[in-house]
Amino acid sequence: MPIDFGSPAFSRRSVLRGLGAAASLVLLHPFSARAAANQAHLRLMETTDIHVNVLPYDYYADKPNDTMGLSRTATIIDKIRAEATNSLLVDNGDVLQGNPMGDYIAYQRGMKEGDVHPVIKAMNTLDYSVGTLGNHEFNYGLDFMFKVLSGANFPIVCANLTKGRLASDPKKDDLFFKPYVILERTIKDGTGTESPIKIGFIGFVPPQIMLWDMKNLEGKAQTRDIVEAAKAWVPAMKEEGADIVIALSHSGIDGTSASDRMENASLYVAGVDGIDAIFTGHQHLVFPGPKSWDGIKAADPVKGTLQGKPAVMAGFWGSHLGLIDLLLEKDGKSWKIVDFTAEARPIYHRDDKKKVIADVADKKEVVEATKTEHEATLAYVRTPVGKTSAPLYSYFALVADDPSVQIVNQAQSWYIKDMLKDTAFKDLPVLSAAAPFKAGGRNGVDYYTDVPAGDIAIKNVADLYLYPNTVQAVVINGEQVKNWLEMSAAMFNQIQPGAKDAALLNQSFPTYNFDVIDGVTYEIDLSQPRRFDDDGKLANVDAHRIQSLSFGGKQIDSEQKFLVVTNNYRAGGGGKFPEIAADKVVFQAPDTNRDVIVRYVHEQGTINPTADANWTFKPLPGTTVLFESAPKAKDFLGAVKGVKIEDAGDGAEGFHKFRLLL
Repeated sequence: MPIDFGSPAFSRRSVLRGLGAAASLVLLHPFSARAAANQAHLRLMETTDIHVNVLPYDYYADKPNDTMGLSRTATIIDKIRAEATNSLLVDNGDVLQGNPMGDYIAYQRGMKEGDVHPVIKAMNTLDYSVGTLGNHEFNYGLDFMFKVLSGANFPIVCANLTKGRLASDPKKDDLFFKPYVILERTIKDGTGTESPIKIGFIGFVPPQIMLWDMKNLEGKAQTRDIVEAAKAWVPAMKEEGADIVIALSHSGIDGTSASDRMENASLYVAGVDGIDAIFTGHQHLVFPGPKSWDGIKAADPVKGTLQGKPAVMAGFWGSHLGLIDLLLEKDGKSWKIVDFTAEARPIYHRDDKKKVIADVADKKEVVEATKTEHEATLAYVRTPVGKTSAPLYSYFALVADDPSVQIVNQAQSWYIKDMLKDTAFKDLPVLSAAAPFKAGGRNGVDYYTDVPAGDIAIKNVADLYLYPNTVQAVVINGEQVKNWLEMSAAMFNQIQPGAKDAALLNQSFPTYNFDVIDGVTYEIDLSQPRRFDDDGKLANVDAHRIQSLSFGGKQIDSEQKFLVVTNNYRAGGGGKFPEIAADKVVFQAPDTNRDVIVRYVHEQGTINPTADANWTFKPLPGTTVLFESAPKAKDFLGAVKGVKIEDAGDGAEGFHKFRLLL
């Protein structure tokens, strides 16, 4: 792999040193090269949010993809280990779910006694020292999770996941996993002298799993606030003799004020006394790195610190390896940190033409470990289930009614009408809410749905609906339907009438929270501010972005009851949509949304996913806005309904710019 001399790790003098009789030259990190007699270099390496992407293969597109794959990251790991005198590898969660291989193992093959999950097989070849849980570990249920993790040859830690109710004191919680481990290792100093060191690792999962996976966890588990758990357990680690303490925080970086049970709490974990470094994840972003972190005063995205402490977020799907390098100095019988560097090292780069160039090849041992499951997954995803009369694509899903969302909404409505036809809810009008999952953004220029007209296979359905959510339905009134859409409309920045080429999309708003509700028609007035903040609280009382909201050709009745079909994440409160929570749920399906789509396509034989343009933007004459999509979106410009879009030239990171004429 080409060495990045511009990275923080090489900002100091570097030294070439021969290794072995063959004198293969390796560029050592400056800490290893310059460590004195009482100093030692410790390199900590992180993978995070692998999501079963063991190989550089996109099962949804059924083709190789050089931006992903633990088999590629593994090659980086080997080279990076050689740059340091002492090193440890950790994983920060979200390994068990996220692509069709994960679904194949969970739903088709299963886990018999003695089976080892392919992602664990791969990880077991790489000498991990410790791991923690991510929120997606729970998607297939606790029993499945425990079966899979039992195959790991490294410990799993989690300090805020309890069996049943929380105790009065975090240290009295009945935890599913050890809250932390203290690894006793031998470390070499600058002269080669070996000394003992105790390195503590503590893990955390987002408390929101109790909402996101309520069906799997309700009555069986509970979660504690991350920072509260850290403040309780870190002193115990120090008392037990940990020289340094590392947080494995499957939780992102949020610069807003600290709050109870915060989802992205890593900034505040860094403030806990006794924690020396933080590995973060969950947000699928890169830290240290450009953009995304502007305005967070206690975060330094250049040096790689949170509240002055070294921190890393290593992208997603194996795209990067997180590195925290510590220069340690012996202080009596213990060690202290005297210097550090942090970086997220990628497995690929883009050339001048935005083409992806792989920086490393696959590690053979990882590929071989998962060969059988890879081939079985290919057969699984290529199974046809029906046909589509029109292409399914998501290139314009954030700016116009979209065929990839349309088909999800059609399938959900079809399913719920059949399931509730003999119940007390049979006469309620049915609406369907769905969001685009693959819509570019932080997941990159290749992250779009693109299915041509013709056969639809399981891989295409999985591409339409990434997560194994289950169908749920809520009963709400017309006013609550409007507020649901008001929250969704936070996808857009406020636009001043007459503005030229203003930025349309709110980059901090997740695409999976941009719900389109089918069964009603409406316009979005971009000239108004958002009505609700990120927590679903009223922010601008006079703001009404949702205009001309109609049902059955008439203005919606604010008191009329509607049955809205969605998924367990949204119905359980995910996304903090106002008044949408578990108490509104009237139906919890045993089926996943994906299975419903497969069933719908199979039942219909041939589907027509053409978008019906039930929503659009309110005209703002003389106003233009810009947004980015994949270059291939240009092929579909003529098919987009309800809006006027034109080509606006090249964008950043391989994206293409488009202009929307309001």
